[in-house]
This record gives sequence, structure tokens and C-alpha cells, in this order.
Amino acid sequence: MPSILVIGASRGLGASLVDQYSKGTGNTVYATSRSDASKSKEGIIYIGGIDVATESAGPELVSILKKSASSLDIVIITAGYFGTESFDEPSWEKQLKMYTTSSIAPVFLVHHLVKAGLLAEGSKIILVSSESGSITLRHESEGGGNYGHHASKAALNMTGKLLSLDLKSKGIVVGTMHPGFMRTEMTKSVGFDKFWEDGGAVTPDEAAKSLIEFIEGFNLSKTGEYWAPRGPRDIGTAEAVLGKDLATPLKLPW
Repeated sequence: MPSILVIGASRGLGASLVDQYSKGTGNTVYATSRSDASKSKEGIIYIGGIDVATESAGPELVSILKKSASSLDIVIITAGYFGTESFDEPSWEKQLKMYTTSSIAPVFLVHHLVKAGLLAEGSKIILVSSESGSITLRHESEGGGNYGHHASKAALNMTGKLLSLDLKSKGIVVGTMHPGFMRTEMTKSVGFDKFWEDGGAVTPDEAAKSLIEFIEGFNLSKTGEYWAPRGPRDIGTAEAVLGKDLATPLKLPW
């Protein structure tokens, strides 16, 4: 009976992952959110009050999970925050929140899950990143700006690589993923809905389906790698930087 933990499951990709995993035969899905827990239902156990931007999130999550879970097969950390900035108007507060949520929190969450014995040989940790964290894919055609968003995702990619090195001997797989450009409240709230059509944005359900399929075959031979399960179709700079006839799924450059 596979056990899946989705951290950041209240909306968007996280909510879609929970919904789709819960339909799998025998799956038990644990779903966290910052707000109060929704009422659990068949196959889904909701865990509220988990704010990944706080140091106490890891211990609090472990103490709740230990009551009903002996181990976790898949952990997906998809909690995120996007605050827009420009060179003329950078935001110290937004950057701190983006770094804390994207690249600092996963270290502590994974640390506590491993030390509690909830992750073991064969477990998979998936860090939801973005192609925006690839330094190689940045191109003059899209310009600069949004420093905290890009840099915190680049830091998350480094976090994933380092975790993979620390956990490989335990047989625990770690991967960072660009799930796709999505039609979510997050992208809409920063004005990116104007790019949905031309940018090939997909629904969270579509992105979740592709991600779940990719995770199924993701194993220790690929640990520490950075992938786009849906390929280059929504990565605007992919052809300009990497050339044409790119593969799907696509291994992304750092």
C-alpha cells in the first residue's frame, strides 16, 4: 500500500497531485497545508497548520505522521511563493520569503523525515522547482528581473543535488522537477496569465498527470537530476539555448 506525502497541497499542482494519487488502488495520501486541515476522506489524510517557512514545520509534521505512517514511498514538496520584483523595485521581504519557502525549508523537512525513519531505501523525494531556476536557460530575450524567484529556484536545484549526495547511500532518490507552466492562481496573481496561451500553459491536473507518470520510473540511476517531464514545450528559451528537436521528457541544464 503506497504512502505519498504532498507538502503544499491546498491548491494548484499540490491539490491535483493529491486528487490523482488518491485514486490509485491502495494509496494513502497525506496532504499538508498552512491553514486548518480539511476533513480527511477515503485515501486522503489532511494535515493542517504546516507552514514550511517556519523552523517548527518539520518536527510538527513528523509528530503527526508517526501516529499513522510507518514509512513514506514518495514525498513531493510543492509548497511555493512567487513575489514579483524588478531591478528598480526589488523587495527584501519577498526575497526572504521565496528563499525560505523554496530552498531552505526542504532541507529541514527532509532532515526530520529521514531522522524519524519515515524515509528509507526506495523512497523518492521530489522537489518541485521550475525551469526558471536554470542559469543556462536564462536568455536576453526574456530580460532580467524577478531575482528572488529565479535565484531561489536555482538554490532549490542545488539543495536537491546536495540532498541526493547525502541520501544516495541510504537508497533514497531525490529529484528536482519543472512540472510545466501552469494556469494557476499563483501565475495569475503575478500577471503571468497574459502568457498562458502563447506560453503553452496547462492545467494543474495535466501537469500532475505528467509528473506522476514520470515519478513512477524515476529511480536511483537518476538521483540528483533536474527534469522537465513535459519536455521543452512551455520553456520559452529552450530552443534558443539548447537547439531544436529536444526530447520529452527533457533533462534540464543547471
